[in-house]
Amino acid sequence: MQPFIAVDWGTTNRRAFRIEDGTVVATERDDRGAAAVAAVEYGAEVAGIRERLGDLPMLLAGMVGSNIGWRSVPYVAAPAGLADVAAALDRIDDRTAIVPGMSYRDGLHADVMRGEEVQLLGAIAIELVPADALLCQPGTHCKWATVEGGRIARFTTAMTGELFALLRAHGVLSRQLGHPVEPGEAFLEGVAEGAKRDLAASLFAIRARGVLGIADDTNAASFASGLLIGADTAARIEPGATVHILADATLGALYASAIDALGGASHHIDSQAAFVAGITRIQDLAA
Repeated sequence: MQPFIAVDWGTTNRRAFRIEDGTVVATERDDRGAAAVAAVEYGAEVAGIRERLGDLPMLLAGMVGSNIGWRSVPYVAAPAGLADVAAALDRIDDRTAIVPGMSYRDGLHADVMRGEEVQLLGAIAIELVPADALLCQPGTHCKWATVEGGRIARFTTAMTGELFALLRAHGVLSRQLGHPVEPGEAFLEGVAEGAKRDLAASLFAIRARGVLGIADDTNAASFASGLLIGADTAARIEPGATVHILADATLGALYASAIDALGGASHHIDSQAAFVAGITRIQDLAA
């Protein structure tokens, strides 16, 4: 396969990879996410990446194809696999294309993703996970995807990370949530409380315990994180479920702790390897 450049273009950050024969030979990461780049600037941004990583064909995945990115690219509807994604690439020119992202609808429930589908399907392509599995991709907006026959059959997005960030920055709990989150006893207590799924009341109880001196605010952030992740996890899994987690080590460890505590079995997957595999397969199918 001809070398190419792949860009995972998130909202706040982006990662660019020069890929040769399925292997990353050069990479860069910066804070030039879609929220920091105006639509008219993308041509220059892409040219700059080529200057640094090579004058090569380029595939762009993630929020670059959203309504805050270069241009809004129609989603591929789930169920869908890598071949469906590759067939729906949006061509900027003969050497530059945007990956479309994926949507899902079930009655009143609607969901979308941009970029995560590359990792999820890439993990299947290189057999990091089986063709029928439950995958979790934690982050600001946590994705839970059910894959069947190697295709994403359905998925749900939970605003878990964003809710925690908002609670930490604003509102009545903000003064209590300044300490680091640790995957220890307080976090697991939060997971157990979150599994009750009375989230609004459980969150206010953090305030009350602090005021009454029942709990030390040193552990409040860990408890609150556990509460949110526990509620998210309890809504997605049944006891005995196996969940494959695609995340960095720190966030992945929190979700693994919650999954294991609620009776599931967690397996951590290398998310970068999954992205590289998925984007390489898309490039190959589109060639």
